[in-house]
Amino acid sequence: MRILFLGTGDVGLPALRWLLREHEVVAVVAQPDKPVGRKQELTPPPTKRLALEHGIPVLQPRRIREPDAVAELAALQPDVIVVMAYGQILPKSLLDLPRLACLNLHASLLPAHRGAAPIQASILAGDRESGIAVMWMDEGLDTGDILLLRPLRIRRRETGGTLHDRLAELAPEALAEAMGLLARGAAPRIPQDATRATYAAKLSRESGVIDWRAPARAIDRQVRAMNPWPASSTLLPDPAGAAPRKLKIFSVIPFRHATGEPGTVLRVDKRGLLVAAGEGAVLLRDVQLEGKRRMPIRDFLPGHPIALGTRLG
Repeated sequence: MRILFLGTGDVGLPALRWLLREHEVVAVVAQPDKPVGRKQELTPPPTKRLALEHGIPVLQPRRIREPDAVAELAALQPDVIVVMAYGQILPKSLLDLPRLACLNLHASLLPAHRGAAPIQASILAGDRESGIAVMWMDEGLDTGDILLLRPLRIRRRETGGTLHDRLAELAPEALAEAMGLLARGAAPRIPQDATRATYAAKLSRESGVIDWRAPARAIDRQVRAMNPWPASSTLLPDPAGAAPRKLKIFSVIPFRHATGEPGTVLRVDKRGLLVAAGEGAVLLRDVQLEGKRRMPIRDFLPGHPIALGTRLG
């Protein structure tokens, strides 16, 4: 089939690779290049790099709904549009464009966690399962009928990064099954139950700020969900009285039986830094002080001693 692929993030790379092997990808549409890093170097999205390696045309309209952009895509005459982590809502004029279907691969078991950050939301919620939903697209935000769901069990110490990678590898399997059903004219359309819908807002750097009044298990889920980006964080007071510095936290262990004023350091030893939460406490294991490299807490403490009773946050 003639496929038009819309995707920007690297979560869509395995699905795009599968399409490049099995179908005719007529073009890849991605968000415009963006400045990245301290030097703010203009960097192409990963889907663009993969497409160019295979000699596939790449289009990067600033607004996909502009008439000129829609007309350019219509000229490609795709049989199917496949979307995964593109980053813009598609207009009806584009949804109606392909001969057979406009399909979205969404990284949750819809209707749970519609929106921009479903992977992190599933960990934050304490879900036992995530997965890939292949959805017939409509004009809403992840509201279209379901073609199929491919579930994936969330591991006990899953992070946002590990779940991202596992779902990315699951996506081609779900897409292959969906495309087979579509080719045979047997693809179902199952309406979503809107009463069960939840939403996952776009992440920002503030999404990782720890509220020490939360229960230890909730803080643990937040730390795992926000690893590697934007990373959970708190403020570390300076013993000399200078301004507090941001301390990123990448790994903790929750403790049920510990008490103290939320945010207070209860214990400091080679195993970690035990900090009181609203219920229980968490043991900090892997941290990064702003401007420094990431390191285990046992390597961090000798150069940055923290006294018992210090209040974080």
